[in-house]
Amino acid sequence: MQVIPIDGKTVKGSYDREQDKSALHLVSAWSSQYRLVLGQVKVADKSNEITAIPALLELLDIAVCIITIDAMGTQTAIASQIFNQKADYVLPLKGNHPTLHSQVKDWF
Repeated sequence: MQVIPIDGKTVKGSYDREQDKSALHLVSAWSSQYRLVLGQVKVADKSNEITAIPALLELLDIAVCIITIDAMGTQTAIASQIFNQKADYVLPLKGNHPTLHSQVKDWF
């Protein structure tokens, strides 16, 4: 089964001071098996990865893959989209979801 990590990065040196343009921030899907980028989506200005991840997932055939995303991407809508695209996921749980984090911590 293919593991596809999804992560965002800011492109170094992409800030344009003269035109007051913010740095380019991309969300990428990486093929662990083939060691190459499967796709990238630009994060909209004044937004974050949560809005870009669903757009990236739509571009990919992720069926029977395992998708990993950092804690920012641990969102119900994103998990549902991955499930609906017939893939599995590994999503970390941290302080960004305090109630669920506490419940899981108590369970373990």
